[in-house]
Amino acid sequence: MEHLLDKLQAGPHADELERQVIKLRKINAALMQRVERSMEQQANAYSLFQTAITLEGQVRVRTEELKSALSRLERTNEELTSARDTSERANRFKTRFFTAVGHDLLQPLHAARLSASALTEPSGNVDQRRIADRIEHALTTIEDLLKSILDISKLEAGAITPARRPVPLDELFTSLSVDIEPLARKKNLSLTWRRTDLSVLSDPMMLRRILQNLMANAVQYTQHGGIRLLARRRGSNVRIEVWDTGPGIAPDDREMIFEEFQRGPAADRAAIGGFGLGLSIVQRMAEALGHPFDMCSRVGHGTRFSISAPFAGIAEPRAAQSAPANPAFSYGLGGVKVAVLDNDTYVLEAMQSLLESWRCEVCLLQSVSDLDGLIESGFRPAILLVDYHLDGGGCGLTAVARARLAMGDDAVAGIVITADHSPSVADAARFAGCELLLKPVKPAELRALMRHLTSKALEAQPQ
Repeated sequence: MEHLLDKLQAGPHADELERQVIKLRKINAALMQRVERSMEQQANAYSLFQTAITLEGQVRVRTEELKSALSRLERTNEELTSARDTSERANRFKTRFFTAVGHDLLQPLHAARLSASALTEPSGNVDQRRIADRIEHALTTIEDLLKSILDISKLEAGAITPARRPVPLDELFTSLSVDIEPLARKKNLSLTWRRTDLSVLSDPMMLRRILQNLMANAVQYTQHGGIRLLARRRGSNVRIEVWDTGPGIAPDDREMIFEEFQRGPAADRAAIGGFGLGLSIVQRMAEALGHPFDMCSRVGHGTRFSISAPFAGIAEPRAAQSAPANPAFSYGLGGVKVAVLDNDTYVLEAMQSLLESWRCEVCLLQSVSDLDGLIESGFRPAILLVDYHLDGGGCGLTAVARARLAMGDDAVAGIVITADHSPSVADAARFAGCELLLKPVKPAELRALMRHLTSKALEAQPQ
């Protein structure tokens, strides 16, 4: 048997069978590789499928979380919007409230000042004048505090919008010196200011308020020496400076004095009044105007406050005012016909007492319609003192225009007396050719203005 097998293996068929076996092995190996690759691909596909399912679940979770976050954000935005609207309404209400309250407080304050001034007339005795001085001091204190509170409330509410225009500094300095000189004279301080032809771009009322506070503050803290006001050109800006010879401000106190109701150590003296609001208002107004504000002080020698505003050109020189032609109108207002229009009875009565003490002929009006009957009766006023806001939406400027038309005289003087400090009122009065005084009016200021207007009218009469 073994012999037979050996013979078969040695035959030609053995080689063929071996080749077939090798071929089958290769085919088998290739098939196995394909099967393995297929299985690997299936495993990978399954793994990818499982991964996709997992990722889809994660995406679904993240999407829900994102939707929830967006919903919370929308609710938060709605709450913030509601809070902002509430805050804005509160600010608008506060502004309207303080404006209304300020107007209502300034009205009786105006009447009280007019009434008290009658006690200081030459006909009054010494006791009356002493009482009137005390009343005047109290009224001035109330007025300063009220104006300061109104200024701060308007600045906080953003209700003050600067109306910038060229401001001739020489006119502004002259006006400020008139206001501050009596305070300086009472303390035996010198008040000097340098004439200038410079103009700056600023809000005239806000700039005046800033310098007025700085100068009043300088007078308040200075016991010896004086106060100086000047302006210097610095490139494209003008630096306005207020110097004093007061006690100076120590470095440790220079931050604190700009806070509300804070004053320097010198304020501990009983002779110094005030409420510590002046410099706070100055700083806030300077920021609202965009005017850089600076301070330089040396303890024991004095302080310099300065504010810089854009240069707006050279102002034209003012024409020199000649002396009044008639001396009688330089020292009194006797016989001058004055019509007073106001919707407040107490103001009318106080104004009548004051004007009659100046020997004026006075007629009182409470509405614009009353003016027609007054002129028809033959009373032709030389000056109209009118409130700006009247009952029923009326305006005092309407009365001035109707009086000028009815009398055929555009030179009839109009003085608007109002508690409204807005720039629009000042512009309207200026456009109508009227003077403007803000309540509460100082009687001396009113009398000086009336004298000026009557003297001006006399000069304009043909010779």
